[in-house]
Amino acid sequence: MIRTAILGASGYVGGELLRLIAAHPELRVVKLFGDSKAGQALGAVHPHLAAAYPKAMVEKFDGSLEGIDLVFAALPHGKSQEIAASILEAGIPLVDLGADFRLDDAATYERWYHEPHTAPGLLGRFVYGIPELNREAIRDAKAVAAAGCYATAAILALKPLVDAGLIEPESIIVDAASGVSGAGRELKESTAFNTVDGSFCAYGLLNHRHTAEMELALGATVLFTPHLVPMTRGILATAYAEAAGQCDPLNVLHRAYADEPFVHVTEQPPATKWVSGSNGCQLTARFCERTGRVLALSAIDNLGKGAAGQMIQCANLMLGFDEAAGLTPLGTYP
Repeated sequence: MIRTAILGASGYVGGELLRLIAAHPELRVVKLFGDSKAGQALGAVHPHLAAAYPKAMVEKFDGSLEGIDLVFAALPHGKSQEIAASILEAGIPLVDLGADFRLDDAATYERWYHEPHTAPGLLGRFVYGIPELNREAIRDAKAVAAAGCYATAAILALKPLVDAGLIEPESIIVDAASGVSGAGRELKESTAFNTVDGSFCAYGLLNHRHTAEMELALGATVLFTPHLVPMTRGILATAYAEAAGQCDPLNVLHRAYADEPFVHVTEQPPATKWVSGSNGCQLTARFCERTGRVLALSAIDNLGKGAAGQMIQCANLMLGFDEAAGLTPLGTYP
């Protein structure tokens, strides 16, 4: 049994990790760290998990990871840079959800995050965590930077089309809408019920940080606009690009993901409900002869394939387990 620690256990992603690990055949959570809820019983922090972890307590992280075989980090931006070196020096595999190690150089990081990277020497040690792109590298990795939720949705929809030469890589536009849980558990006026209920808005115009991940993974130029939709979980990404000629993008997606356990290509426009609570991704695509453009759609759960589910999928590969252990591509519906 792999003794696992979760940094950021009191947040939404931490809670989702705990929910999924409770059904995992090989992972056992032995340490829960969450500074803002330190000293509280896990059942008080995440009441829906009390039955699975009746004696668990949330602790303040003091740097000690004695007896730990695996670390999941779901921390606020910038925090992983402070602790990654000590974890890796201890020889403990690390799956990090923060953006700290997703990009490949410090200059790109500073451009998008507007501050210097404090651990640039570690950037080359992290593998970008989308298994469908980097499966073999993840198998051999000791450090994985799980992809951002918006980036995961967009990259899975577009990567096979770019690689097949179906679309012009300088013409990509991505519009994506996310549930409010993507903003985290911290109370904010912008994500309060009275603000989001009955409303639909765009934010992060021209400079959302997940753009950098999309461009790096796709080798393309992307104009990305995120939107906040009044639901708890889920992302629907709608991508457009100029076609390089007559093409059949749906067939390309079918071929690319035919053997993937968590990606399903469908004739129907996917809905976020189809993947809610799962590690699944549902995709479709069309070629519009009238406009000469390709349309691709992707639905994921931002807390599942966009966060905790993908983290566990990466850990399964790193540790030599069945890649699908503890995970399902099937959503809860209705």
